[in-house]
Amino acid sequence: MVFDKKLTKDLDKTIFAVTYAVCAIGLLVVYSATYARHLPLGDSFLVRQAQWLAIGTLALAVVINVSYQRFIDLSYAFYGLTVVLLVLVLILGKERLGAQRWFSIGNFAFQPSEFIKIGLILALANYIGSRKDAMRDVRSFIVPVLLLAAPFVLVVLQPDLGTALLLVPILLSMLLVGGAQVKYLIGMIVLGVVSMPFFWHFLKDYQKQRLLVFINPNIDPLGAGYTIIQSKIAVGSGGLIGKGWLSGTQNQLNFLPERHTDFIFSVIGEEWGFLGAVALLLLYTLIVKRAYQAATLTNDMHGRLIAIGVFTMLSLQVIVNIAMTIGMMPVVGVPLPMVSYGGSSLIATLIAIGLVINVRMRRSTF
Repeated sequence: MVFDKKLTKDLDKTIFAVTYAVCAIGLLVVYSATYARHLPLGDSFLVRQAQWLAIGTLALAVVINVSYQRFIDLSYAFYGLTVVLLVLVLILGKERLGAQRWFSIGNFAFQPSEFIKIGLILALANYIGSRKDAMRDVRSFIVPVLLLAAPFVLVVLQPDLGTALLLVPILLSMLLVGGAQVKYLIGMIVLGVVSMPFFWHFLKDYQKQRLLVFINPNIDPLGAGYTIIQSKIAVGSGGLIGKGWLSGTQNQLNFLPERHTDFIFSVIGEEWGFLGAVALLLLYTLIVKRAYQAATLTNDMHGRLIAIGVFTMLSLQVIVNIAMTIGMMPVVGVPLPMVSYGGSSLIATLIAIGLVINVRMRRSTF
C-alpha cells in the first residue's frame, strides 16, 4: 500500500501511538480476564483478539490511504449496506443470551451494529455537510432523523439498547456542528425525555430489571444485580496500585461475569488499581482530544462532521462503559473501545480513528 508522501508529514503520530498503546493494554487485560479458563493458545481469546487487531490495522491503513471525500461519496451505499445487515441479522443471526446481534463466521462472530455507527456518521456528514446554512431550518431535520430512525429501531429489536441510544448523541452533536439552532436540539432532547415512560412498555423484562437494579442492586443480588455488585467490589478492592496483573481475586476466581467484554474495566480497576485506571483514561482523553482538534483544524464541513461524530462516539462509549461498571449508570452493554474483547467493536473503532487521522492529514486539501 502506497501513501502520498506529501500527506505523511501531517500524519497524526500521537493518536496513532496512543491508539495502539490502548490496544496493547486491551490484549493484556483480555488475557488476564480469560486466564482462568486455561484454553489452548490457539483457541485463546488473546489470539483471537490479536487476529482482529491485525485485520483492524489493515482496515485503518486502507482508510488513511483513501481520501475521506471518497468515503463521503460512498456514504449512502455503506449506510444502506449496514442497514441491510441489521435486517438480516434479525432473520439469520445467532442468538446469545437472549440477543440476536451476530453472524457466525467460523470461530468468529460479526456484529453489524458496531458498523452502523460508522455508516451513520458518514451518511450524516454527507447530508449535513452539503447543506450548511440550510440546517437552521427545522424542516431540514427530517432526513437526518430518518437516517437515525432506521438503524435505531433495528438495533433496539436485537435488542441492543446501549448501541441504539449511542446513535442519538451522535446525531445531535453533528447537527449542532452543522449549524442547527440550539433551541431545536433542546426540543428534541426534551421530547425524548418525555417519551421515556412510553418506551418502558417496549423493553424486555431483563432490560427493565437492569434499570431497577441500577436504582437498588440489592433488590436482586443473586440475579440482575449480581454482576454490578461484583464489579464494584472488584474496582474498589484494587486500591491505589491494584493487586497485580493476573492476581485479581474477583477476576481469577470467576466471581465476575462478562469480565472480558462489557465489564473489562472491573479487571483493570482490580489488578491495576486507581493509578492504572487513571492512566487508561488519560490515553482515551488524548485520543478524543485529537479527534476534536481534527474537527477544529479543518475548514471542510464534511471532514469536521466526521471528526465530531467520531469524537462523540468514542467519548460516550468510554464514559458509559466505565459508568455502568462502577454503578453510576444502568448496564446497557456498551464495550470499552479497543479494550473489551470483540472483533467487530475493535475493527469499527480503528476505522473510526482512521477517519480522524484521514481528516487531519487532508485538512488543507479541501
